[in-house]
Amino acid sequence: MTAPRRPNFVYIVADDLGYADLGCYGGRPARFGAVAPVIDAMAARGMRFTRGYANSPVCSPTRFALMTARWQYRLRGAADEPINSRSRGSDVLGLPPAHPTLPSLLRGAGYRTALAGKWHLGYPPHFGPLRSGYEEFFGPMSGGVDYFSHHSSAGVHDLWEGEAEVERQGYLTDLITERAEDWLGRVAAAGAPFFLSLHYTAPHWPWETRDDAALVEEVRRNLFHLHGGSIHVYQRMIHHMDEGIGRVLAALERAGAADDTLVVFTSDNGGERYSDNWPLVGGKMDLTEGGIRVPWVAQWPARIAPGSVSEQHCLTMDWSATMLAAAGVAPHPDYPLDGVSLLPVLEGGATFERAMAWRMKHRGQRALRDGRWKYLRVDGHDYLFDVEADERERANRAPLEPERLAALRAQWEAWNAMMPPIPEDATVSLGYSVRDMPQR
Repeated sequence: MTAPRRPNFVYIVADDLGYADLGCYGGRPARFGAVAPVIDAMAARGMRFTRGYANSPVCSPTRFALMTARWQYRLRGAADEPINSRSRGSDVLGLPPAHPTLPSLLRGAGYRTALAGKWHLGYPPHFGPLRSGYEEFFGPMSGGVDYFSHHSSAGVHDLWEGEAEVERQGYLTDLITERAEDWLGRVAAAGAPFFLSLHYTAPHWPWETRDDAALVEEVRRNLFHLHGGSIHVYQRMIHHMDEGIGRVLAALERAGAADDTLVVFTSDNGGERYSDNWPLVGGKMDLTEGGIRVPWVAQWPARIAPGSVSEQHCLTMDWSATMLAAAGVAPHPDYPLDGVSLLPVLEGGATFERAMAWRMKHRGQRALRDGRWKYLRVDGHDYLFDVEADERERANRAPLEPERLAALRAQWEAWNAMMPPIPEDATVSLGYSVRDMPQR
């Protein structure tokens, strides 16, 4: 008897996308129409999670959790918020090649693997995608890069193919899409199961659409682009990414692989300057809901009922644990997973209780969500919120329920005691962060 075909995986990660930037999460349309009709259609064909969280409110720490399916706090590199340009040449600030990862475990089980897009987990010769399980890599190694010149905030060219820097002409979002589409065309029909990481830099700054090549010199002087952009530019950047996702989904269809492929879409953290996080407060770098609650959409025609909505509490690393479970791949015994498989939820099973915790060197932040309750500390002040009743985290229940606050604080302390301490030399690289998010 022939064994059933193992599922394929396409793991799509946006960069700094806000909770309500998409129509399927209540976002408003752009001047040109729907901001992300392809992702909205994915949600209609599959499952949309309303309580999906990022492992961190900043990019590279979340990516450590994504890659390992473990708390990012277990690794030194993830203590930097995020890894910045000083990591180039460092043999400390990166994802250790010896650590098992989602792609390395899948590859060891016969999967083809590739990353098209952002890495942000350390530089060669000590670190890199090819050292952590990917057969192929195309994209930037660092965080934000100019969409046309492909220079990083350190002013260094940052576009790679494998471990060689390459010059390519074009808008980065489109280049990432083209590489993903090409890889699927070569691999998807070959018979072996595959895992594609599609990690866009959009809609991360600088604020450039496909038609803004003339801004390159302006952006080169300040990649954070503090003087540029608008809501309309930001929405168009999301739309370009959405168009690319449509091309990748079409490639799956052409290869006859769509039904057997779990396609996941999420964001690495909450939104930045032009994002819409309504009704949440805060954004990137914050442990308020706007910094950590993000869009979560999953499409898998063979296993997920169309139009499903789940309130399951979940973290980025759970997607990685889910893919391993779906592939029938066991974790390395020396590196047990912290992520929890959502496979039963995807197949229509009941939600389950699980606590989620965070910590940040920035502003001494800590947070724990357990059920409807959230414990939060910012700048030395402790708060207690009933997030189901008060998603905007405005009604501090701490003075009224000191026992509940104490219990959640003790729960966070017990969790934190299992993690390595934050090193004194860990850095916080703001660039800039959001204090006041767009409101309706």
